[in-house]
Amino acid sequence: GRVDDVIMTAGEHIGPFEVESKLVEHEAVAEAGVIGKPDPVRGEIIKAFVALRPEYDESDELKEEIRKFVKEGLLAHAAPREIEFKDKLPKTRSGKIM
Repeated sequence: GRVDDVIMTAGEHIGPFEVESKLVEHEAVAEAGVIGKPDPVRGEIIKAFVALRPEYDESDELKEEIRKFVKEGLLAHAAPREIEFKDKLPKTRSGKIM
């Protein structure tokens, strides 16, 4: 299994799968992967890697829209603090996002 089963951010436990599931519900998101990134203040922050659907273009506005979408659908502390757009996300041989 993945080593990032739980992300500790600002004293809260967040499951990456929960955040990834919400991210892919957004109409612009084709694939999403979430990691905990070390942060001196919060312990870890949530960083999302997002592959967009072909008809969408990368923009800061879209990042903010996706962040708000997660924040409203889950909890505020579950929203990614950083979103990085990727053309494709790395996968294992069985097709799971690494």
